[in-house]
Amino acid sequence: MKLATLKDGSRDGQLVVVARDLKTACIADGIAPTLQRALDDWNFIAPQLGELYDRLNAGRAVNSFEFEPQNCMAPLPRAFQWADGSSYVNHVELVRKARNAEMPDSFWHDPLMYQGCSDDFIGPCDDIVTRSAEWGIDFESEIAVITGDVPMGVKVQHAGEAIRLLMLVNDVSLRNLISAELAKGFGFLQSKPATSFSPVAVTPDELGDAWKDGKVHLPLRSSWNGNLVGQPNAGVDMVFSFPQLITHLCKTRNVRAGSIVGSGTVSNKDAAKGYSCIAEKRALEMIATGEPLTPFMQYGDSIKIEMLDKNGKSIFGAIEQSVVEADGV
Repeated sequence: MKLATLKDGSRDGQLVVVARDLKTACIADGIAPTLQRALDDWNFIAPQLGELYDRLNAGRAVNSFEFEPQNCMAPLPRAFQWADGSSYVNHVELVRKARNAEMPDSFWHDPLMYQGCSDDFIGPCDDIVTRSAEWGIDFESEIAVITGDVPMGVKVQHAGEAIRLLMLVNDVSLRNLISAELAKGFGFLQSKPATSFSPVAVTPDELGDAWKDGKVHLPLRSSWNGNLVGQPNAGVDMVFSFPQLITHLCKTRNVRAGSIVGSGTVSNKDAAKGYSCIAEKRALEMIATGEPLTPFMQYGDSIKIEMLDKNGKSIFGAIEQSVVEADGV
């Protein structure tokens, strides 16, 4: 099934069930008012949402209405946890090579992961608001899963059972703030502003045979200012699957329902597939010519992130955002 959260003036929005073709939706408040509420009691609530989804797809849902992504919040407008991994080690290798930094061999065996801010996610069509274009504004096209409860020490073979939903991600980065932050040895903070997610979150079965071995085997499309700049296949060169990322996260802690785990920037070794963030393009330029040539995003720029099924139909709806300057700056 496909689920979304509509803006209603509250912090957590209104849960709706969305049709498979993304054209219509139906309010689910008689079942669960919010997505977090559904996740908290998934085994009881999910079947009821599934029944509503079936009626909606059959044209039999009462009070259905046109689905408009611009009215959506993030599927989870705020979450108990947002942990972003770096499964596409090719991306990490390129970025480090561009700055002549050696990559430890452990990166191929032990996932990188950072704890992001999760109290203020933004919707799929909300503006990317920053206080300075000099901070190096970059998009990062990713995939993420939402989990149920996961016990500490979970084995990889069982971690996938906790995956409830999948989404697309724009993990916005302020590249020119990253170096100083990482030099402190404590990780990202100011360089990672509000993250945005696709209009809908989908259960793994919606992906059909594209969901295999804990990976999504479809291209992830990124269009910058209307130009397609990347379409790497998310199932190719993904070194760590989502079950492996969840196991890594749960090594020393329990993870609770409503936690979001990201894949990191989707990247293929085949450069012809393009890029899912500007930093990777600049890294390739740096390796080839000795200097980066592509500028970061400027005010007025737009980014669209979308994944299509084998029939060319949008699965999650599109993240479509513009970069704007914060008021009063």
